[in-house]
Amino acid sequence: MSLPIIIAIVIILAIVLYIFALYNGLITSRLRVNESWSGIDVQLKRRTDLIPNLVETVKGYAKHEREVFENVTQARSALLGATGAKAAASADNMLTGALKSLFAVAENYPTLRASENFKQLQEELSDTETKVAASRQFYNSNVLDYNTKIQVFPNVLIAGMLSFKPAEFFEAEEAERKPVNVKFE
Repeated sequence: MSLPIIIAIVIILAIVLYIFALYNGLITSRLRVNESWSGIDVQLKRRTDLIPNLVETVKGYAKHEREVFENVTQARSALLGATGAKAAASADNMLTGALKSLFAVAENYPTLRASENFKQLQEELSDTETKVAASRQFYNSNVLDYNTKIQVFPNVLIAGMLSFKPAEFFEAEEAERKPVNVKFE
């Protein structure tokens, strides 16, 4: 074999190996996005499992606060039925608002606030909220890495040919960006 043929074979082999490595990297990144979405889903499911217990505990003390309980139940159902990052973010924000109302109602009942069951549920919910926030952050970091990989040159050429699409970030709605007012009366 002549030297030019050997060089051409080496170049073609290097290009093929590069494309394989690039493809595997894109697949790995997409799987990380899916896995991190699953982490959010697990935490949201945990939260929706805790909510009926919390609602029933508060209901025992606040029988006339029916609208608050209905809003929490509707928001929980919306979250359970959400598909995709945007729908889940919207439902999650709706549930967060409903839970704020529920805790505001609970503040009107001193014996409820002193109840061990209520305290335990509130602590578990708070812990879950922290885990949801961490899962969102982890998901968005993986989405950033994946979207960057499919949009930089020369990856964009291969990603486009292989139909890799950008993933959606988990974003807070406008209501979640507003400052929280804490009042002690």
